[in-house]
Amino acid sequence: MRRWIVVVLSCIIVLMPFEKTAEAATSSYAVIDADTGRLLIGMNEHEKLPIASLTKMWTAFVAVKESDLNTETTISKKATLSEGSSIYLVEGEKTTLKTLLNGLLLRSGNDAATAIAEEVGGSVGGFVKLMNDYALLYGLWDTHFENPSGLHDDKHLSSAYDTAQMLRIGMQEKNFRKIATTKYYKNDLQNPTVWKNKHKLLHYNKYAIAGKTGFTKVAGRTLATYFEKDGKRVIVVTLNESNDWQVHSGFAETAFQKYDKRLLAKQGLYQVRDDLQVELEQPVYALISKEEEKKVKSILRMPRIAQGDIGIWSFYLDGQPLIDEPVHMIWK
Repeated sequence: MRRWIVVVLSCIIVLMPFEKTAEAATSSYAVIDADTGRLLIGMNEHEKLPIASLTKMWTAFVAVKESDLNTETTISKKATLSEGSSIYLVEGEKTTLKTLLNGLLLRSGNDAATAIAEEVGGSVGGFVKLMNDYALLYGLWDTHFENPSGLHDDKHLSSAYDTAQMLRIGMQEKNFRKIATTKYYKNDLQNPTVWKNKHKLLHYNKYAIAGKTGFTKVAGRTLATYFEKDGKRVIVVTLNESNDWQVHSGFAETAFQKYDKRLLAKQGLYQVRDDLQVELEQPVYALISKEEEKKVKSILRMPRIAQGDIGIWSFYLDGQPLIDEPVHMIWK
C-alpha cells in the first residue's frame, strides 16, 4: 500500500460569479476554458439534450485515436444510403480515412460518418460502442451515443458542457486539430472538388479557429466553436440556439474581456523538503478574472518511494478542481 505526502502550497485567487454580459436566448449553453476545461459560464449546461451533428466531433476523435489517417477505405452501399447531409460518396470507390474525416468535420457528411464507423469499428454498432467507451474513459457523464452522425434517437443525448469537453479533448490530438482547423480541403474522390468548412465563423471571425455545426428538427441549431485570442482559449457550445453565430461571438468576447491568462506555477524545480525536489516540466496557466484575487489553493501529492516516481500537483479554485499537472520527484 502506498503512503502519500500531501503538501499545501502557496495560494492566489478566488472564484467570483460570471456576469452575463452576453445572453443566449434558449435552451442550453456552456463556455469553458479550453486549457483546463473549467466552466466559465453556463445555463442548463448539464441538461441532456440532442446535439445533432456535434456528435461528429467525437466520431472524428475516436477515429484518429484508433486508426491511421492514411488507411484506405472502400465505400459500402450502406454508407452511400445514409440519411441526411452527404458528401456524395459512391459505392465501391476507394479513399483515405483522412478524406472521410475532412468530409465529416468540414461538410458534416453522414455518409462519411457511416464509412468511418465501418472502417474503424468493423461495423456501425461496433464503432458506436467505441464512442461510448471513450466517453466513459474521458468522463463525459452526460453523454450517450446511438450513431456516429447525430441523427435523432431518443437515447442519443449529451450536454452543452460535455460537448464543449469533446472539442477540448479533440483539439489536444494533432490530427484532429489539423482537420478541425481546416477551412478548405481538396478531396480525392471520384468526383473531386474543394470543400469549404460550413462553420462560417472560421471564415469571418479571426479568433474562431475550429468548431462544428449541427441541426435536426428535434435538436434545433447546435454549434461548437473554439476561439483563441492573445494566448487565451475558450470553447463555446450552444444547443437549440437560433441566433448561434452572434451568441458565440458575444460569449467569446465577454470571456476574453473578463478573464486573464494567469500563471499558477512556473516551469522548473521546486524545493519541497531538504531531501526532496519536484520538477514541473511546463508552466501551469488558467483563465482567471481580475475579481478572482484571493486564493487558488494547490496540493502536491507524492508517493513516498524511490526517486523518479511521479507526483500530482493539483490546483483548486474556490474548493473546486481546476487542473492537475504531473511532477517528477527528485529525492536527495
